[in-house]
Amino acid sequence: MIFIYHIVKQGETLAIIARNYRRSLRQLFAANPSITNPNLIYPGQQILIPGLPNPNTIPYTIVVSRGRRNLTLLKNGAVQKVYPIAVGKMLTQTPIGEFVIVNREPNPGGPFGVMWLSLSKSGYGIHGTNNPASIGQYVSKGCIRMYNENVLELARIVPNGTRVLIQP
Repeated sequence: MIFIYHIVKQGETLAIIARNYRRSLRQLFAANPSITNPNLIYPGQQILIPGLPNPNTIPYTIVVSRGRRNLTLLKNGAVQKVYPIAVGKMLTQTPIGEFVIVNREPNPGGPFGVMWLSLSKSGYGIHGTNNPASIGQYVSKGCIRMYNENVLELARIVPNGTRVLIQP
């Protein structure tokens, strides 16, 4: 069985964690038999998330720079490629932190272009665009936009479970 660990942060509930990783509460209870009450989790506690590989076993890391508006793909710490991106505007900034890719959806429709890579924060992802002129700008509602050909290339390379570090 494949697991990833999530470290509980202040204010998180088991329901929020389940939603962020697109898992059910039932799946989290099954993977964490010591949790008998979903309201009794605490900051710093490790929660096993089933179905995703441990990011430490994946040679790739994605580093997003909001300020430079670029996404850097690393393999074993070495830069493989740097892509231009669009990020969140002032009122809907792209969240800073460490996340993982939890699933993917080809051709999600709407403004998301040809690929959606869900992050372990509900509602946020790396995706293509139907507005290529927006790349390089602060225009999204918090997601990371890429040119369609670039997000397809990235999706072919990185598996679910890949660590995504979003920096200022």
